[in-house]
Amino acid sequence: MTLRCVVLDDFQNVATELADWSPVQDAVEVVSLREHLDGEGELAAALATADIVVTLRERVPFPASLFARLPQLKLLIASGMRNTVIDYAAAEAHGVTVCGTASSSTPPVELTWALLLGLARGIVEESNSLRAGGPWQQTVGADLHGRTLGLLGLGKIGSRVAAIGLAFGMRVTAWSEHLTKERADEVGVQLAASKEELLADSDFVSVHLGLGDRTRGLLGPAELALLKPTAYLINTSRAAIVDQDALLAALHEGRIAGAGIDVFDIEPLPADHPMRTAPRLLATPHLGYVSHANYTTYYGQAVENIRAYLAGSPVRQLP
Repeated sequence: MTLRCVVLDDFQNVATELADWSPVQDAVEVVSLREHLDGEGELAAALATADIVVTLRERVPFPASLFARLPQLKLLIASGMRNTVIDYAAAEAHGVTVCGTASSSTPPVELTWALLLGLARGIVEESNSLRAGGPWQQTVGADLHGRTLGLLGLGKIGSRVAAIGLAFGMRVTAWSEHLTKERADEVGVQLAASKEELLADSDFVSVHLGLGDRTRGLLGPAELALLKPTAYLINTSRAAIVDQDALLAALHEGRIAGAGIDVFDIEPLPADHPMRTAPRLLATPHLGYVSHANYTTYYGQAVENIRAYLAGSPVRQLP
């Protein structure tokens, strides 16, 4: 009997192009969904006949209530080897095997710098003006060399962002709750004495922390008020680390020079979401992990996971 595999959030319609599904084509029918399914009811209806589901990152929660509505589901594959929105105990209780894939930290590092440079040099504004026949030169770029880059988090992504900042000749500082001087020295950056010192001292602040109880709302109104009016904030990590209302207020009131944001409280963003029209904002639709190499890995290893599951020896099981 052919199993039905549903790929969620295949916005670019590339799931079957960037991987070779032939090893499982005799056993599996692949259905790719380009539109995001919003809400548990819509998900349950669309996945009612799915034996296998491939989900991207942590966009779609799989709580116990959803597993209970998907009695046919046998295998859930998530991109990446860490997923906080899957109820693993419920999956096990319902007989669902959960597997992950590898995921490179390179694409979010590169996007972080794309946003930072785009803001610093007014790339979007200048390009739009040039194409529309507008004024020749409108902005005065913010320099990187000699400026201070403050990093909230110095893990795999943060440390690579730091290396690029150093290559630009920037002074790089870092802070997180458990960051040590030894780790900062290892990366070649300065350890900020506190979160508050980092925010007040930096010309560019970039967020590279995981989302948890300690980091949720880490940058609220009081913290954002510490930023210089000439400072820029970049967030390619998790939206909930930065108070969204406080950020919008800071942008509208001109209390910071700008923000580069790739993550949002609701994804995809509703058409009337205030982030779509906020001033001083360079925003991208959660592209941090979206690259040819990463997608080739995600879908290629999804095929490997399916093949291994069908052979009775699942690989890359989560958690």
